[in-house]
Amino acid sequence: MNFDDKFFSKVEKKTKVNKDTILSLASKLQQGNLTDETSLREVISTLSSLTGKDVPKEKEDKIIDTILKGKVPKSVDKMF
Repeated sequence: MNFDDKFFSKVEKKTKVNKDTILSLASKLQQGNLTDETSLREVISTLSSLTGKDVPKEKEDKIIDTILKGKVPKSVDKMF
């Protein structure tokens, strides 16, 4: 999917997150090894900062454990 600057402008207006930050995070997710604990912690930290939501260490550990054990649904339909 190809996004134009108009799309990113709307997202930035609503979220206060700029295009470069969004693209950087997307790149990390595409290139990153999501079975690597360090990469996962970095992504969680970045998302936490972007959203302004604190993620306690216990919750971060639980998220990472869930991902590493393959307990995350592969399809969005199965998440709800």
